[in-house]
Amino acid sequence: MVKSRKLLLIVCMAMVLSLLAACGQDADPNGDSETPPEASSGGDLIIATLSDAVSLDPHGSNDVPSSNVAFNIYESLVYFDQDNVLQPLLATDWEAVDDLTWEFTLREGVKFHDGTDFNAEVVKANFDRLLDPDIASQRLFLFSMIEEIIVVDEYTVQFVTEFPFAPLPAHLAHSGGGIISLASIEADYAAMEEGKDPGSVISMDPVGTGYFVFESWVPGSEIKLVRNEDYWGEKAKLDSVTFKVVPEDQTRLAELETGYAHIADPIQPSDSSRVENMANAYLNVQSATSLAYIGLNADKAPFDDVRVRQAITMAINKQEIIDGIYEGTAIPAVGPIAPGVFGYDPSVEAIPYDPERAKELLAEAGFEDGFETTIWTNDNQARIQIAEYVQSKLSDINITVTIEELEWTAYLENTAAGNHDMFILGWSTPTLDADYAMYALFHSSNFGAAGNRTFLLDEELDELLDKGRQESDPDKREEFYRAAQERLVELAPMLYLLHIEDLTGVNNDVKGFYMSPARIFKLHGVYIEQ
Repeated sequence: MVKSRKLLLIVCMAMVLSLLAACGQDADPNGDSETPPEASSGGDLIIATLSDAVSLDPHGSNDVPSSNVAFNIYESLVYFDQDNVLQPLLATDWEAVDDLTWEFTLREGVKFHDGTDFNAEVVKANFDRLLDPDIASQRLFLFSMIEEIIVVDEYTVQFVTEFPFAPLPAHLAHSGGGIISLASIEADYAAMEEGKDPGSVISMDPVGTGYFVFESWVPGSEIKLVRNEDYWGEKAKLDSVTFKVVPEDQTRLAELETGYAHIADPIQPSDSSRVENMANAYLNVQSATSLAYIGLNADKAPFDDVRVRQAITMAINKQEIIDGIYEGTAIPAVGPIAPGVFGYDPSVEAIPYDPERAKELLAEAGFEDGFETTIWTNDNQARIQIAEYVQSKLSDINITVTIEELEWTAYLENTAAGNHDMFILGWSTPTLDADYAMYALFHSSNFGAAGNRTFLLDEELDELLDKGRQESDPDKREEFYRAAQERLVELAPMLYLLHIEDLTGVNNDVKGFYMSPARIFKLHGVYIEQ
């Protein structure tokens, strides 16, 4: 539990990279919370959350609500502990055999929720699926450098990459690398042959090895998980966890206050004092690797003109947003990388707030009299307030903005399809590496659902991002990423608004709660004090 309102910085990725080729002793799987031996177990945890999951196929979604549920059903080969150090999970050891080959020793005796065995063949099937163009995984960017998965023996597997890629173990810790039952994968492929969409079987009946088992999903209402009584490691303490969809901020607060929900997420900064004054709950504040941004559709006029994009950036005062909407619980962003992530460079200079220069740029671009446009948001109150602020500020430079609010699933689908003008979203960097912070968001190979919803196409930037992920020397990688950040400031495909602290309301009886810097709930060690 962190109660400081000051933005905290996470451990630098350079420290993590030094530990990638070795593993520590077996840790409590995902058990990032220290729970005393005499702690009570059991309890039915209810989490009131803003949005429903889009998919429970870990390879088929790219949003936090989906990942939050999937993380507690599936397990990856390795995971990050609270100190942001890689630890064993479904893999017990790993090493770089050569510049292009990583070898993982797998844990023996692990069963999936359907009773089938976990082994190297299953790992290969999962990553073959991730790389299958017919699946069109939204997580492909995480693993696209993998050329071959080799089964050495029943519990040894090798990943052969196209080029040296030091962050591969960190990428394998991502929830997108969650391992699915082979039987589920085969059933899903069979359904595809009958014309169904990839992931249709897996999403509605998710089968992993995790400490919670899927029980039910009422779309738009709730998802319920129950404790895995046959878990290979230490069992979860909770009897069940329910992710209850509560879109209204004030309703989530009321449910937390009355005890109908044990956790309310997110808490808007303007509501933080209300939670702090609750007798039965506290405000959990954690640092994050998140970027809040306003995306501009660079494939659509007038945003295909860099002068228009720069003008819009110059018209927005980030500090006013931080002070007025986030009540100081954030820092302004210069580019997409948050402090503490490998590749972040404080020497990169942001486009300044300069409304008069913004008007000049618009005139140069042929929009002296401005234009009309739209800005999209989902039902996140802070984002709605940002949209209203942008609407007001852009009117000062003769741009008329209409705000459109979309339901979460429709929001993701339509921004992935490029149907928008401007939109508000966020991006986290769970791998703590610049490759994740930039490659998905800006490389032209990732248009749409994979991350590049601004549809920016820039050959120079693509080349820098390619070199950054292919270079093994950390110093040279930093040089490429500094140049990429400078290029992104110039191209201005989005307004890099701020890096924010994550605010969550938690009932005082909930013990062991932890949320990762990527906003993922880790519920293995959580229990409700009786």
